[in-house]
Amino acid sequence: MFGHFAYAQEASDDDIVQLTGITITADSLRVVPGTTVSVKNKFRGVISSDLGVFSIVCLKGDTLEFTCVGFRPKTYVVPRRIKGQFFSMIQLMVQDTFYLPETIVRPLPMKDEFDYAFKNWRIPDDQYELARKNTDALTLRALVYVLPKDGRENQAAYQSGLARDAVYYGQTRPSNLFNPLAWAEFFDAWKRGDYRKKNGQSLSQY
Repeated sequence: MFGHFAYAQEASDDDIVQLTGITITADSLRVVPGTTVSVKNKFRGVISSDLGVFSIVCLKGDTLEFTCVGFRPKTYVVPRRIKGQFFSMIQLMVQDTFYLPETIVRPLPMKDEFDYAFKNWRIPDDQYELARKNTDALTLRALVYVLPKDGRENQAAYQSGLARDAVYYGQTRPSNLFNPLAWAEFFDAWKRGDYRKKNGQSLSQY
């Protein structure tokens, strides 16, 4: 509400324009979806739809910036001589060219040399090897016990508690005192020694 009030104060009604347009490629005239259309030096913008269509409210004389992955950034200055508060446009986007560094792949000359290299070469850890080690099942299982919960897990636990409280809202929660499954689990834990003291202290989870 405050943003709309401040926006109306900084410009008159005649300067405000509703700009609607479409983003397409310059060579083949295909739509460019997901293009970010923002007003320069202002914290306002929109993203074009799957059909490349966008609509944004701006001022006459504002500069619009068009950015999309794989295309060169474009700018467009809204004309000040527009009559009325509605304007349509077509923005052409030019594909950007990326030059990758040269890579030379050389095969091993003989099968014996390949066997020797496969058995004896010690290739240093690179990013792929580090990623493989970090996603190892045992490593992930160990991290579960030592790392604290992140924001998503805390939110999920909090919402799960709210849902559980809502189920028994206004009534008494059920008790497991006469639950045979709970008693069976208690006896199994007793036999395993889960309730024994560890390092002079009782286990906190019990």
